[in-house]
Amino acid sequence: MASDKKRSSVSRIKTGSFERRLSMTRAGLFAGTRMASHYATNWFGGPERRRERHSRMLSRQAEFLVEELGKLKGSVVKIGQVMALYGEHFLPEEVTAALHTLEDQTTSLDWSVIERTLKSEMGAARFSELDVDPDPIGAASLGQVHRARRRSDDLELVLKIQYPGVAEAVDSDLNSVAQLMKMARVVSWGPAFDEWLEEVRAMMHREVDYRLEARTTESFRHKLADDPRYIVPRIIPEYSSGHVIASTYESGYPLNSDEVQALSLERRSDLGRAALDLFLSELFIWNEIQTDPNFGNYRIRLSESGAEPDRIVLLDFGAVQRYSDEFLGPVREMIRASYEQDLERVIDGGIALRFMDSEWPRDILERFGRVCMSVLEPLAGDRMEKPDYALNEKGEYRWKQSDLPNRVAREATRSAISRYFRIPPKEFIFLNRKLVGVYTFIAVLKAEFDGEPILREYLYGRHATNPGD
Repeated sequence: MASDKKRSSVSRIKTGSFERRLSMTRAGLFAGTRMASHYATNWFGGPERRRERHSRMLSRQAEFLVEELGKLKGSVVKIGQVMALYGEHFLPEEVTAALHTLEDQTTSLDWSVIERTLKSEMGAARFSELDVDPDPIGAASLGQVHRARRRSDDLELVLKIQYPGVAEAVDSDLNSVAQLMKMARVVSWGPAFDEWLEEVRAMMHREVDYRLEARTTESFRHKLADDPRYIVPRIIPEYSSGHVIASTYESGYPLNSDEVQALSLERRSDLGRAALDLFLSELFIWNEIQTDPNFGNYRIRLSESGAEPDRIVLLDFGAVQRYSDEFLGPVREMIRASYEQDLERVIDGGIALRFMDSEWPRDILERFGRVCMSVLEPLAGDRMEKPDYALNEKGEYRWKQSDLPNRVAREATRSAISRYFRIPPKEFIFLNRKLVGVYTFIAVLKAEFDGEPILREYLYGRHATNPGD
């Protein structure tokens, strides 16, 4: 959700499919004509010059599309954001770069519209039990958030209200965005892209399924109820519906706030350990992973006395995905093999997950396997060599200074892997995005700790699904 600052409001979000399709069709025809003209004239000069002109043209096309998508608001904006996050294997880099600039919908709906929606969803009697602040504390592409107080006991609540008509527009909006990209010739159509597009569709339907999000929130709250490091809001069912989620208000500071950044290294590192432990529980135990890396989904509740730990407040469960053991089994085995420095088993896992191929040249398989293994650097202890700048004077891992994601990316680029690399399964794309998000979360905290003891608990200790040593 957007920040708490004052914002303008509108009386409705335009979700009429005909109106939106017409607008995007006009934009697509314009962009398609421009791209056709580019193709007709871009045969002059050498290959490098043609590539440069084509890249500039793609950037202009993408910026134009982002401007058009931004005008339409609603689920179109969210679709663009999801494509930016998870489209690196399917969209040209010029397109993903432009989509990343697509700002969230910060114009809120008028209070009169929200009030009517709340009364319709929960009933006038239930609504009368609450004092709702008419000024939203957050507004996004699919809905907005208001604080409220229950009059009978002063319980502080948060109401997440979905914009009218947004859920019904998801399919037509996604089809229109895909058609717009096709007409503008900024994507290569094919079975892999179609499969990915259907996964985006499924993700969007999960995002607007508030009953599912409420159930998932309660599921995670029960899972973490006995762990003092985490807070999950409690769903208040009597005020919730298919388009409203009512939950307890849970205070906390943003991850990059001055208050959090001013914590001692020990406290920041403890928060980093908690973030890593939570991710490994999702991966090894629950088979349910919150795949949205947006830091807005988290707050930090600081300990007042110091006797209790600082706590991570988990706010949004709309992007939780459930994975099968058939998929996670090879992922876990790759992690174990990487920790044990067993290159052959890492390669076998990559082949099982279908982003490596047994027909590749042996040297490519080994290079790719080593790149996969290097991702485990913060969790491998002394088993893996690390650059001096990645360790502090105590030998603890410095998550921010290590620059691991960039080093891994450079190593992959330097090798010949890119010529062989195939589009990975859609499940792996979302899982990889989550892993990068967790590492970044810990790096923003400037935490310094060795993750090996935490990982060993999941590989061989009390959390292990298949203990061994």
